[in-house]
Amino acid sequence: MSDIEKTDCLIIGSGPAGYTAAIYAARADMNPVMYQGMQPGGQLTTTNEVENFPGYPQGITGPAMMLELEEQAKRFNTDVRSGYITKVDFSGDVHKCWAEDGKEIHAKTVIISTGASAKYLGLPSEQKYLEMGGGVSACAVCDGFFYRGQETVIVGAGDSACEEAHYLSKLCSKVTMIVRRDEFRASKIMAERVQKTPNIVIMYNSETEEVLGDGNGVTGALIKNNVTGEMTTVPCTGFFVAIGHHPNTDIFKDYINLDATGYIKYEKPGTSLTNVRGVFVAGDAADNVYRQAITAAGTGCMAALDAEKYLASLE
Repeated sequence: MSDIEKTDCLIIGSGPAGYTAAIYAARADMNPVMYQGMQPGGQLTTTNEVENFPGYPQGITGPAMMLELEEQAKRFNTDVRSGYITKVDFSGDVHKCWAEDGKEIHAKTVIISTGASAKYLGLPSEQKYLEMGGGVSACAVCDGFFYRGQETVIVGAGDSACEEAHYLSKLCSKVTMIVRRDEFRASKIMAERVQKTPNIVIMYNSETEEVLGDGNGVTGALIKNNVTGEMTTVPCTGFFVAIGHHPNTDIFKDYINLDATGYIKYEKPGTSLTNVRGVFVAGDAADNVYRQAITAAGTGCMAALDAEKYLASLE
């Protein structure tokens, strides 16, 4: 038992949700321990510019913003650790968690802020421009503003893709949708909305062969018709991928209630409570609708306050 670490609050994951939870928990003298996860800072570390988070009138890069949030959490003595949690056991009154280095942690409260990972096509050219912040994105609401008046491409055929295409159509001169089959997967009303939008061009039976660029940014996309084999180069400066997200919740599935796609279900709407007492969720691990930094931060605050209230009930 001497090798087991005990803590009042363990935060699994970082990003806006985790860091905000840490700030609130630390200020409440909960002495939180945070494991940052596989991608310290979360999805925002792949975002070149953030202009829609309050308090940054000139904008800020995603990585810089996450470093500032981390520093703020550390200022109040959050124990921020690199690495990730590999296994949990929430079957008893004590919440048991194991880190990648084998350390066993027993926490009175756990805040899950593991987020969700955007699905990409996996093309080397796509990943190249994603990593350099040169025109590839999985969030039109986050990054569409940077392409106003320009031509963009969006890949996807579901409701989210249609919503993002319609959003881009209000900002961009032209939006080309790449749809793999000969029809949308989206609801009829969403499909009709994009079909009736004048500056949205839909390419059915089409797949992306390569994201084209000049070494500094995206200049177009090479599209293949998967029926005829015909290749078409579509000029664009922004390449958006809207083929879904995968919530990073697999290690919790034996204990926490998840929906059909793996997002954590709130036990009570308007709170951060899960079905396990003392375990709370914040950010994109439970949010398949908004997926914004500001909403993630808000739920991080809620999770810390709910955890504080739960700890008080144990006294």
